[in-house]
Amino acid sequence: MLFTLLADLDLSNTYIQLLLASTIIILSFFFGELSQKTNVPSVLMLIVLGVVMQYLILGAFGVELKEEDILPSLKLLGIVGLIMIVLEAALELELKKEKYIPIAKAMLIALLGLVASAWVAALFLNYFIVGMTMDKAWLYAIPLSILSSAIIIPSVSALTPAKKEFHIYESTFSDILGIMMFTYMTGELTTGESDGHGGGGGFAAFGVTVLVTIIVSLIASYLIILIFQNIRSHAKFFLLIAVLLFLYAVGVLLHLSALIVILVFGLVIANMKLFFKGPLGKWLNFEKANHIYEGLHVITMETAFVIRTFFFVAFGLSITVASIFDLNVAMVSVLIIASIYIIRFVILRLFIGEDIIPQLYIAPRGLITILLFYKLPEAAQVEGFNPGILLFVIIGTSLIMTVAMIRDKQTTGAAIRKAGSNPIGYEKWKAPTVTEVADDEGHGHGH
Repeated sequence: MLFTLLADLDLSNTYIQLLLASTIIILSFFFGELSQKTNVPSVLMLIVLGVVMQYLILGAFGVELKEEDILPSLKLLGIVGLIMIVLEAALELELKKEKYIPIAKAMLIALLGLVASAWVAALFLNYFIVGMTMDKAWLYAIPLSILSSAIIIPSVSALTPAKKEFHIYESTFSDILGIMMFTYMTGELTTGESDGHGGGGGFAAFGVTVLVTIIVSLIASYLIILIFQNIRSHAKFFLLIAVLLFLYAVGVLLHLSALIVILVFGLVIANMKLFFKGPLGKWLNFEKANHIYEGLHVITMETAFVIRTFFFVAFGLSITVASIFDLNVAMVSVLIIASIYIIRFVILRLFIGEDIIPQLYIAPRGLITILLFYKLPEAAQVEGFNPGILLFVIIGTSLIMTVAMIRDKQTTGAAIRKAGSNPIGYEKWKAPTVTEVADDEGHGHGH
């Protein structure tokens, strides 16, 4: 009966498309609520929804989605989603003296984990994939080594404040550093193949580019805040987002580390009292600027939710599930996943100590992994690479995180129940009378 009903639908009908789109958003909301109760990442549910839609709805119509049909939409959703997620994370980062060490530690852990995981994954890909040279293997390995803030940030809300904060810092830095590393390696590969140069000169030039990007980002952030605090229109929040998207696109076209623009702006507006000191403070109307921050925070969260929803559903629509059952895909993927957690265990023990559960297992791959994979230049693409590896690693790391979060929740719940079943005893206390005090004093003198 269901297939008969589906067969009667006309996917070209605008209202049917509207019906499907609204249904996806409603389901995504309930997935989020379910995720809070079960600790199963809502992103995983969205991917499964996309797969179900691919085989159930599109299969009923005999519609076959080709990669070139869905890839442009996937790229656009991914880029906008990435910007919103980084901005959302940056708006929550407080730059206080007591936060400097945790931020620096999270950044160092993110960097070491990224580089070490990419290096080991590149070795595996170079060894097992036919036609995969080491420089190309690095480009394939970097996306597989980046933590997914799109999955982590919504999933760690139940953790202690310190652990939650660590994961927000670490995943955000992993996103940004991973994209910068991918951009640098892409430039090295294409430049190296065209003129034979590479190495130190390229790294120095890239460092200068990053520094210039930070300076330009700071100047742009100050100007945006000072200008927008005087805009009275109710549409200014989406105007502000449009300006940020514009700056990001310009940065990419100029080969700058454009995501830094978004991060810096988020940090400046979230920490205005720190950045607007001295003479600059005279130009800032803190009450109006704080209104911008609050409104932007809400708009960013809502937009990130919608974009993330459609991105992962679209990804589910585009994947070939059968590819993960390939023996070679499974073997390479399992080796990469094992290396991720071994490296992570060593790094966390060195920098955090023994209390590394469930942080050890919170290392999912997701939006950035998919997005960068589709940005691989033609010169780096290897026919022997099976995209099933990508899917296997994303689903594998997400499931491992899910199991760890569920067990952590059960352990915490058991500890709370145990504490509740053994309440601290107490006795009623009565103030001593004057006679009792006198008797005590008398006994005291007798001794």
